[in-house]
Amino acid sequence: MTSVSELDLDLDVFQGPFDLLLAVLLREEISIAEVELGEIVLAYVEHLDETGRLDLDSVTEFLVLIAALCELKSRLLLPSEGEEEDLGPEEAADELLARMLEYRRYSEAGRALAAMLERESGRMYRSAPLPPELRRAAVKAAVQVYEPDRVGAALGDLLQTPPPPDTRHIRTTVSVQKRLGVLRDLLGKRQAIDFDETFGKEDRFTQAVTLFALLEMHRRGEATWSQKETFGRIEVRSQ
Repeated sequence: MTSVSELDLDLDVFQGPFDLLLAVLLREEISIAEVELGEIVLAYVEHLDETGRLDLDSVTEFLVLIAALCELKSRLLLPSEGEEEDLGPEEAADELLARMLEYRRYSEAGRALAAMLERESGRMYRSAPLPPELRRAAVKAAVQVYEPDRVGAALGDLLQTPPPPDTRHIRTTVSVQKRLGVLRDLLGKRQAIDFDETFGKEDRFTQAVTLFALLEMHRRGEATWSQKETFGRIEVRSQ
């Protein structure tokens, strides 16, 4: 298997494994504008040629990471033509870090399962045929081993529609960009909205992200708010 972690780089601003370069970039110890991404791609192709092995999972991982780095670098180098872009440079870096952490979790789980399979593969489980007295049985010798009423009740339970699963423990996926869209849509229909009445039933994480989105709209001059008393209701208005 040709893992991305096996790729050693020798660049003008960095020398070492590819995984370390990603960590250094995310900690902003090296500016991504100084890193030649084309040289990384050529080094990886040469690495594949030297090993003579091609693993689709590792190649896919490299393509995802290098594409994210290209996108992040383009956002830093190219000027923005508008304020409607999906992600800024900081958010793109956070998304890349989330992808790396998610990949590492699944990769470690895969290695653990593979090690478990290899560890247990040498064990042989004994299989034995049924005893002679159980291979054939006369109908007259058969005895009832269940109660018809209990079987009917069990089948009736299987035919019932189960209740919907409880998903309250699942964390809601929400971003500032999505909440900006929600706020703009609401303020486009009404001149003002009550924050507690509109978002009071949502979880605290979503409410916090909504507040960040509201601050962003205030910075852009799109909305403002007022609170007549401490801990009172917050009225959000479009500008």
